[in-house]
Amino acid sequence: MNILRRRGWELPERLVTPEHVFLNRRAFLAAGTGIAALAVAGRARAETDPSASLYPASVNPAFKDAGRDVTPFEINSTYNNYYEFNTSKRIYEQAEALPIRPWSVVIDGEVEKPVTIAIDDLLKRMTLEERVYRHRCVEAWSMVVPWTGFALSEFVSLAKPLASAKFVRFETFNLPDVAAGQKPGLFSSMPWPYVEGVTIAEAGNELPFMVTGAYGKPLPKSMGAPLRLHLPWKYGFKSIKGIVRVSFTSERPIGFWEQLQASEYGFWANVNPEVAHPRWSQASERVLGTDEQIPTQLFNGYGEYVAALYAGMEKEPLYM
Repeated sequence: MNILRRRGWELPERLVTPEHVFLNRRAFLAAGTGIAALAVAGRARAETDPSASLYPASVNPAFKDAGRDVTPFEINSTYNNYYEFNTSKRIYEQAEALPIRPWSVVIDGEVEKPVTIAIDDLLKRMTLEERVYRHRCVEAWSMVVPWTGFALSEFVSLAKPLASAKFVRFETFNLPDVAAGQKPGLFSSMPWPYVEGVTIAEAGNELPFMVTGAYGKPLPKSMGAPLRLHLPWKYGFKSIKGIVRVSFTSERPIGFWEQLQASEYGFWANVNPEVAHPRWSQASERVLGTDEQIPTQLFNGYGEYVAALYAGMEKEPLYM
């Protein structure tokens, strides 16, 4: 007898977006010239980006299928939470003001030797690959993205942390001259720069991905160029954009949203449909680009990869 075993992320066929809907993007593009113009601008930027020749990268066969269709580029590149620019999700035009060359990443803290490395030199040292991952926002919407980048574990190996390092702290840019959301007085309660963190054990897992591209080309600025993190089993606010510093530390970092409201946005932020946000349910999610409202899965369907990281931690607020 041939027994079929579904993976945790697999969805019933009835929830898959019909092929004709996925392929028919003309109607979406006709909805506004701004989105069409963005697509053209994105292609033009890719042609001049110093890293453009690195894309598309080979697809990692372990992560070539996220269990449902990829969300169209026109949606993913124009629907973003990026408070550095604005509280609106339509920040793609403002984000174009962000200079991404030159761009360097500081690696410091409890490492053998602190270093500052230019983004293009970092790309030369990493093995780029494409991974198709699901993304679940804490606001109860989701998308699927073909990211390009390298494993966070490979970056950790490059940094050579000391045994005393128990956490990895990420920090984004702080450029109020170009990012309106960071201007003094506009959002004075915001603790800029944006900070997030994971444990060393989480960083060493095979899922965490340092993203430099998407859809077979360099990452759009609206999606976190030139370097962002993606943690597919956690709520999206953990996946920090525009990274300029990675620090290894013995103390648990306090994230941007945790500083603002710890009762709603905690350190772990693992997706769990059974634990509601204080102001809304997490039992289901709205799939961008479709009319579907689908059930949310524990760890966003990636439990087979990460559940063991949290064994024995049942009393921890794992899903806040």
